[in-house]
Amino acid sequence: MAGGTPSARLRFGGFHGSFHLFGITLFALGLIWFAGSGEAVQQSSAKAEPVLWADTVHIDVNGDDAAASENEPSAREKRETFLQDIKKLTQTAFNVRNHYMEDIDTDAMIKAGIRGMLSDLDRYSVLMEKSSYDALMESTHGKYEGLGMQIDARDNHIVIITPIEGTPAYAKGLQAGDVIWEIDSISTEGMSSADAAKLMRGKAGTSITLMIKRQGIADLLEFHLQRAVIELKSVNYYGLIPGTNIGYVRLSRFAEETSHELREAIGALNDQNISSLVFDLRSNGGGLLDQAKETAELFLDEGDEIVYTKGKYASSEHHYRSERPPIFKDKPLIVLVDAGTASASEIVSGAIQDWDRGLIVGNPTYGKGLVQQIFPISNDGSMALKLTTAKYYVPSGRCIQKPDKEAKPGSHRQEMIEEEEDGANGEDSTQQAHDTLSVNTREVYYTNGGRIVYGGGGIVPDVEIPRETWKVIEINLERQSMFFDYAVQYVADHPDVTSDFEVTPAILEDFRAFLKKHDFKYKNSLEVSYDKLSETIKDEDKTAEFKNQLADLDKLIESEKTKEFDESKDYIARGIKRAVISSIAGERGVYEQIILKSDPAVKRAVKILETDGEYSKLIKEGQKKAEL
Repeated sequence: MAGGTPSARLRFGGFHGSFHLFGITLFALGLIWFAGSGEAVQQSSAKAEPVLWADTVHIDVNGDDAAASENEPSAREKRETFLQDIKKLTQTAFNVRNHYMEDIDTDAMIKAGIRGMLSDLDRYSVLMEKSSYDALMESTHGKYEGLGMQIDARDNHIVIITPIEGTPAYAKGLQAGDVIWEIDSISTEGMSSADAAKLMRGKAGTSITLMIKRQGIADLLEFHLQRAVIELKSVNYYGLIPGTNIGYVRLSRFAEETSHELREAIGALNDQNISSLVFDLRSNGGGLLDQAKETAELFLDEGDEIVYTKGKYASSEHHYRSERPPIFKDKPLIVLVDAGTASASEIVSGAIQDWDRGLIVGNPTYGKGLVQQIFPISNDGSMALKLTTAKYYVPSGRCIQKPDKEAKPGSHRQEMIEEEEDGANGEDSTQQAHDTLSVNTREVYYTNGGRIVYGGGGIVPDVEIPRETWKVIEINLERQSMFFDYAVQYVADHPDVTSDFEVTPAILEDFRAFLKKHDFKYKNSLEVSYDKLSETIKDEDKTAEFKNQLADLDKLIESEKTKEFDESKDYIARGIKRAVISSIAGERGVYEQIILKSDPAVKRAVKILETDGEYSKLIKEGQKKAEL
């Protein structure tokens, strides 16, 4: 399985020379960059357990003495050269600060210098300032203090997308589509959603007043709310798939309480004696490694390897195994994945696939398998370095990380990639980009039971489902929030609508009229071509000559758009239904009335589980064949 490489850790010593305080500061920052954690970070008396989190990164606040001194002599030999290089950096900073013709923002210069150091590394190694660090902390802890609603900036004001169940916003009766007109007497006109969020968040127990404009009500509504601790759930939904005895669990992220929530959800489904389970990891971008491990433990035998890391040094190699008995062991299991399934989600799905514990159904996953450490680099907590230190491998030996063809703009790596791509022009058109490997070019690996699985980054499903492709009109209906806006109006006009709502032909025509009234516009391919032709005619000063022809084309474009609406009626009906049910029944209603009944991946999973012998056949034989 995993191999090893020598380990080395550099410790920095003294620095000779008389430099300005600014130079010394930059020198210290440079040493942190070079040596990782080490003595630059204040040590505590007791070493904390490593914490792996948010895109599977390691927050190293207390330093890391694990990378011992296997190559210490070699490190010492290189120190003198390194210190000379650092001297160039600090001397340059000193001269710029003290001799440049204008005043220099030294804080901005330091940040630019650090970003320059990172520019030729992978795109995930970045300088994190306080706001991004705090956002990472919030997503990991799964809680914040505020009102509990999703908002967006629309039509020059702040609109509530949905209140979160069990929060002050939900309890006070705020609704999807409500426009927040004022926040504590401050107008939201022209306000960004980030600025609005800052105003509405605050210490739990404090109060806030919102002025709300609601569809169908002329006067503004005044809401007095008390802030609370808002907990963001990892398990969005669990229950039985209608008409079956198959359990379903949707997991959206790996945060601190994920495994606890999952244990409760699967335990409740076990109490209903479910026959099998569909575990939905689609669009789950990852999170805490320890929670990924504990999630895999729910399904794998005690002692089974879940994932291992391997980096530059042998000390970076760590193996993670299941340490407790599973709670869902012998019954059929299907894991749903897609291109948004990344990082910790890929660890779980890869381990389940490699141990033949379940089938993976959907689309190839994202391919994000990097171990990243967070190194604080400022005493006030305003800056931290997120640095990639290793990669993740699932039990069969497959590396989760997809070869990276994307570099930071302006970096040396980007120039090399562009040269490589330019050199490939005109070559065999079947050559695949490194990050979009076709199955027949991938490395072959084997599961514990001998099934073929593929490497090259990400997790390739056992059963692939055709990707849904959206037509131009469908993309624009979603992008311009037409379904959401129509649902707000429909619910206001039909206050008795229930969650068993169905879209009728009359509603479709009403929606068509709604689009015209709200001046819904988009450009199809014919209109794009028309614009180019019209521009050419104008440039050639031939507008008068082609006036009639252009008018005919205008009519043809409108006719084509009417036809495109008719061809997309099924999609449009689903969009209307989803938006209306979300407005009246929230996220749970969408799962029960739409996802569990009509989602293609869920339907495929149910078909596999309900077809006699199909699940066992796929587990034993697999769907893939090696192409040697």
